[in-house]
Formats: sequence, C-alpha cells, structure tokens
Amino acid sequence: MSDSPGRASWGRRVRAVVPGLVAAGAAVGLSVLAHLGLPALPVMTLCVALGALAGNVLRAPVRAGHPLRRAESALRPGLSFAGRTLMRAGIVLLGLALVPADLAALGFDGVAVVAAAVGAAFVGTWAAARLFRLPGDEPVLLAAGFSICGASAIGAMSQARGTTRDASTPIALVTLCGTLSIAVLPLLAGWLGLGPLTFGYWAGAAVHDVGQVVATAQTAGAAALAAAVVVKLVRVLTLAPVTTVGAWTARRRAARHGTDGARQPGRRAPLVPLFVIGFALMVAARATGLVAPEALALAHLAQEALLGAALFGLGFAIDLRALFASASRSTGAALVAWAWIALLGLGVAAILSNGSFMV
Repeated sequence: MSDSPGRASWGRRVRAVVPGLVAAGAAVGLSVLAHLGLPALPVMTLCVALGALAGNVLRAPVRAGHPLRRAESALRPGLSFAGRTLMRAGIVLLGLALVPADLAALGFDGVAVVAAAVGAAFVGTWAAARLFRLPGDEPVLLAAGFSICGASAIGAMSQARGTTRDASTPIALVTLCGTLSIAVLPLLAGWLGLGPLTFGYWAGAAVHDVGQVVATAQTAGAAALAAAVVVKLVRVLTLAPVTTVGAWTARRRAARHGTDGARQPGRRAPLVPLFVIGFALMVAARATGLVAPEALALAHLAQEALLGAALFGLGFAIDLRALFASASRSTGAALVAWAWIALLGLGVAAILSNGSFMV
C-alpha cells in the first residue's frame, strides 16, 4: 500500500505524455509519407516544420479556455518529453551510423581537414550570432547546428548545457538555411563547373542536417552522394567532443554566477552528458564489426523515429511571432553563417578533391 501514491503519480505522468507522443508519432509518419512523395524534402526538416505549424496554430487563440489552447496544453508535456528524452535516445543511436571504414577512406589528413573546418564553422557562426546580438545561449546553439548536424546538434547541445528554452530560434534558422542549401548549392555547382566528387565533398562539408546533405548531393549522382555522406559522418563524429566542451563551459559559467541555467537549484550540468557517453559507446560498438546488419537496420529506423519525434517536439516550441519580431537580427546572423560555412565547405572540397583522398 505504501507504494500506491508513487505508482499513482507515475501513472499520471505517463498519461500526461501520451497525447504529445501520439501526435509526434503521427507527425513522423506524415513526414515520411511526404518525403516518399517529394524526396527532395528531408524527413527531419518536415518534422520541424510540422511542429512549428502545429504549435503556432494551437497557440493562436488568446483566450486560455479556447479548445485549441486546451489541445496545446494537453500536447505540451509529451512533446517536451520528446524534445528532451527522445532526442537523447536518438543521438545515442546516431553513433551506430558512423562507419569506421568510410571514415578511414578519407585518411587521417582528410579527417583532420574536415574537423578543422567544423571548428572554424563553429567559431565563425558563434561570432556572427554575437555580432547580431542574439540572446542567451542562441549563439552557441546556432554554432552547433550550423557546424555539425543541424537541428539534431542543437538539441544535443541544448541538452548538454541545460538551456532548451533557447533552442527554438536556432532550430528554425538552421532548418531554413539547410533547405536553402538544397536549392542553391546545385545551382552554384553548375555555375562553378564542379565535378560530382567535388560537389559531393562540398555538400557534405557545407549543408547542415544529414537528410539535407543527402537531398542536396543526390542531385549530382551516386559518386557525389557517397562523397557527401563520408564528409558528413566526420562532422557528426565531432558531436561528442563539442557537446562535452559545451557542457563544461556551461558548468563553469554556472559556478561563476552561482546558478545552473534552466536546471533545478542545487543541480549541476554533468561534465560529460550521459547521452554523449552513449553516443561514443555506439560508435565503438559499430567499430568492432560485431553488430549484426539486421540490428543496424532496426537501429537506423529507431534513430529516425526518435529524432523525428524529438524535432517535432522542438519545432512545436518555435514561436513564429517572436522569430519574426527579431527577424532582421536572427536572419542576418544565419545568412552570414550560411555563407561562411559554404565558403569553408568549398575550400574543404577543393582540398579533398586535389589531395590523395579516396571514397
């Protein structure tokens, strides 16, 4: 009998998250169907867009008792859970996508070139966001998204730093600019006269989200797609060290100011977040070659579903009115960062194409 209150409380928490999780699952299903009809639209981008659309429609009525506002309140706990817990689980499984043989194909020098470009992209994006006076942790989150792997990296960095409240604007910006890359980079490649391999390297080094990389590179054929995926995997590999550094700096800032950001009083951000350790363990597991192909296929499906649901939840928190209110500053920072990373990526593509790097 003594456990009954605890079980009842646990049951209430489960019931509270069910509506949001069902909505997130439905959004992932719709995004997959839309992607099958229009392959140029990545699933993750569609999940963010659907989340932003749903959130802003349900929040539109001013009156708190309006049916749409009640629906928004019912969905919020589950979507917050998705954006937090399912994001962490999806990032862990993302480690299984890193194929050591593909990374070895670039060689040590090629990996070093891409990693250095990630560092330069991060610093340049952070500086642009600071120059345009983006508030809070938005500069760090925007830098993570633009330099590593789009909205997934923003979610991972926000979890590591405990500042999920600042993630909505960077997610909207990285989604918009990644979609811009799908349209613009192939046109620029034709104007510059880039071959398929060079264009693939460029897409892998310059486009943000993994799905957006695939959508961009596949326009130039299989060779371009293979080159893009290899370079993108190197960028994804930097997620663990970059988020660890992000958690460490947040911890130091909290110690200086006697606070811990959005966390509860008395709790500190872990030096190495558990989901980052899980990501590293999955990378190591894939490197052993002992994970069965069937398990890898299931893990990939689970990763896509978890990240899609998480990004729908994060997109649900995007306030388009607030985003438009600061459109000049936020859009300016994003476009400067997008141009900077496109130039960096072109440099990486030139180096990889002219060096002794093979895919």
